[in-house]
Amino acid sequence: MEAVGHLLHRIWLFFLLFWLGQGRLMAPPGFVESSCRSRIFWMKLNKLLLQGKFFQLEIYDPYSGPVLLDEKLASRCGYVLSEDVWGNPVFRASVLGCHVANEADELFSLTVNIKVSSFSSMRAAVTYTYTMYCSYASWASREIVCEENYMEVSVKTDVPAVSNDYTVAWMSALPETHNVAYQQWQLMFVSPSGRKRITVSDAVKLGYSFNNTLSRVYLRAPYRSNESDVSVVSGVNMNVITSTSMYRQRWLLLLIDTTVSCPVDGISFTDTTLTWTVPRVIPTLVVQESTFLSKSIVMGVDDQVIVNPEEMNYLLEYNETQIRITIPIGAEGGKLESSISGGVYGVIYCIDLFLEHTWTDAGWQTTKYTVIKSITTPFMPQIPTVINNTVPEERLFHVALGHFLHDVSLVAITAGNVPFSLREAQHHGFKIYETPFSNGTKAFILEVSFDVPYVLREYVNRNETKYTLLVNYTLSVGLERTLYYHSAEVECVIADIEVPEAVGSCDEENLYLTLPTFGLHQYWDLYLGNKILNRHVALTNGYLAATNSTHLILQIPLFAGGLIYEEVSFQKIKARFDVALRKIRTMETLQMFSISCSFNSSAFIICHPDGTIMVSAQMKTVPAIDMSKTKLRDSSCKPREYNEAHAFFKFHVTTCGTSVRFEGDHIIYENEISYEKETLPRQSIPTITRDPDYRLTVLCYYQAKETLVLGAFSSDPATSPPFGSGTMFPRSNTADESFMEFYGPSMAIFRQPTEPVFIEVELKDESPSVELYLENCWVARSPDFNSTPRWNITVDGCEINGSEFAAEFCPVPVSPRVRHPSHFKRLAVRTLAQQLEQVYVHCLVAACPPTNTQPGSTCRGQRSTRRERKGFPGHPSDSLQGYVLAGPVWIVSPDLR
Repeated sequence: MEAVGHLLHRIWLFFLLFWLGQGRLMAPPGFVESSCRSRIFWMKLNKLLLQGKFFQLEIYDPYSGPVLLDEKLASRCGYVLSEDVWGNPVFRASVLGCHVANEADELFSLTVNIKVSSFSSMRAAVTYTYTMYCSYASWASREIVCEENYMEVSVKTDVPAVSNDYTVAWMSALPETHNVAYQQWQLMFVSPSGRKRITVSDAVKLGYSFNNTLSRVYLRAPYRSNESDVSVVSGVNMNVITSTSMYRQRWLLLLIDTTVSCPVDGISFTDTTLTWTVPRVIPTLVVQESTFLSKSIVMGVDDQVIVNPEEMNYLLEYNETQIRITIPIGAEGGKLESSISGGVYGVIYCIDLFLEHTWTDAGWQTTKYTVIKSITTPFMPQIPTVINNTVPEERLFHVALGHFLHDVSLVAITAGNVPFSLREAQHHGFKIYETPFSNGTKAFILEVSFDVPYVLREYVNRNETKYTLLVNYTLSVGLERTLYYHSAEVECVIADIEVPEAVGSCDEENLYLTLPTFGLHQYWDLYLGNKILNRHVALTNGYLAATNSTHLILQIPLFAGGLIYEEVSFQKIKARFDVALRKIRTMETLQMFSISCSFNSSAFIICHPDGTIMVSAQMKTVPAIDMSKTKLRDSSCKPREYNEAHAFFKFHVTTCGTSVRFEGDHIIYENEISYEKETLPRQSIPTITRDPDYRLTVLCYYQAKETLVLGAFSSDPATSPPFGSGTMFPRSNTADESFMEFYGPSMAIFRQPTEPVFIEVELKDESPSVELYLENCWVARSPDFNSTPRWNITVDGCEINGSEFAAEFCPVPVSPRVRHPSHFKRLAVRTLAQQLEQVYVHCLVAACPPTNTQPGSTCRGQRSTRRERKGFPGHPSDSLQGYVLAGPVWIVSPDLR
């Protein structure tokens, strides 16, 4: 009868396969691969043939037709649908699965419909039918499979149901057998919450699958069901279901241990390896541990057994309690894939492993224990490295960015804040390509010349240029094509700049400076003192500039501003012109160019910044005069040198009777060269003289800066341009140059005795009918208003000349800065003291209608007296008043200056 049954089964299977072949498409070549391993159907679909498409799997049941595969069906019926590490869909099924055709527990087949559509709704789907076959006859007494989503145990039914050594679990089950219905399977679960006995149909409702074949009974269960428990075995968490399957007939009682236990963790990682640990001895599966004996332990990747793990750098080891598999990160058989986490580039390693452990023990003869595990490492950051292989001699940046996996591509770059696609970058002078490495990674190479406009240039040191390439890479990462950005800054410094050398020359009236124009205003500038020598300064000083394609030629007249007069006499002038070559960014002086020449000049005036005036006067009179008898206003100021036709004077603006006045925005010092006539005495008037009348007016102009409303200003070499300029009358040849500077109220000013300090006070009022007056002004050693002693310099608006200080009001003409002269007062203050001291100038000021004081009066129209002020109509007796302070001023001896 058994032979007949097998024959009928074969006929039915043949008929089924014939029927399935009707109206179904065969899968295209290369689309499906399948195998049978450890009584598991393995089927893999080629992802390349599924690009841009959607697919579903249907399991074909021989009795009820196609059944759509879903998650609930999969765990109950012994199916797994996932992907391998390369992204190919993988379907695995137990040969004891729900819809598997079983021939005598030796031949198995499973038919799958693969539905492929271009639409997510699966309309217009194409169905491919694929049948898998598996031959598996060498069953162990007990076989356990630990899959990703289910646990399965199958037991031979011809094994004695109860061993001679009763365990507590078996003994506790015996009372329940009296309640088992005849000819019906029932299950009893033992858990920490107690015992539960249910029928097979009820077990199915709970997600279990129980059935028997010709020679075996199997139980399939989901992980973490209500009837399961978690225990720790050798450091690994195990999900355990302790169950007994019971079958009773009138003359037979069958009890089968269908306990199953599977690991739920046991994975650990280092920076370079992953380790999978599985207990070697599982107490709930071994009745007598003393009789336990491992027969074989093998490992595999995907569906392939690895016979020699060490050849792939795998390590399979075990001891009395554990089995460990160690895989190097990135090893063959797995896959490294790129990923982005929190904007950081990194990698993930995936590998699909399985472990088969076969052992024997006294209770079960042989147990085959199979665990299938897909392992993925945590995200491992891999910061890309920028490698600078720039070749300075070729003026070429060569930059490598790596290391990346094969699933990373460069899609764009940004250089110098200009975005480029790769094609655009190639068009603008960038060369971009990939270079592979022996470890399977790659780098992106970027080459670009120093001279493209997207490279930054900076002049550094003395003769070097720093070239900087700022580039931002845009990369596409992984199958998801996530965009990742990485910036790099590469520098190269090379000596490619030649610092210019200047050539100087002179003619009878000028000095000449010639220097190359390369780098001028790009790397460096010319400086005259602390001022940049630009076109405005050159024109102001009277220089003439000419350029050609390579050089700048500067012509400096003898009496132009900015010259240094090393030696001056009525016979010759030795003049020097100094100009500094300074770096634009740091102001560092690279070169000092200096031209020095001697000139013969018959007549000149030189106004020095320190207030020294030098005059060479040419006397053209008929008859000739004795030049030794010429003098300045102060008759004690005689010529330093003279001959028959020239006299040379050198004096300071504060000596020799020199007067000062304001004219517009200039301060003018004036003196006069005259001749003392010799007379022939006679007994009666008129007096007879043979000497001609000779007078020569000497003027020096200095420009006052318009920077502060209130402050002291004076000539100061450290803060003023090199020179002023002068004019000798009667000739009309005027020029001006500033050596006058305004000082802030908190700045110290050093002055020699008798050298004036100029005070200007401005009224900030737009009304032209209001006038500013200086009431009382005094000099004190302290900025304190009430400090003593004090020396008055003005009282009731009139200047006072005392024994310590002398003051003089200066006129204020209209100028571009002075719109209303009545809003300004200027005062020149001289000290007559010789001792070293620090002083401040204090002033009480008032604003009120103008007085009727006539021009030329004693106080020069500065202010009426208090008695006169009382009668101003429309104003209170006390007009609007204020207080100002200037200083400090240090009065020093000439030898300390």
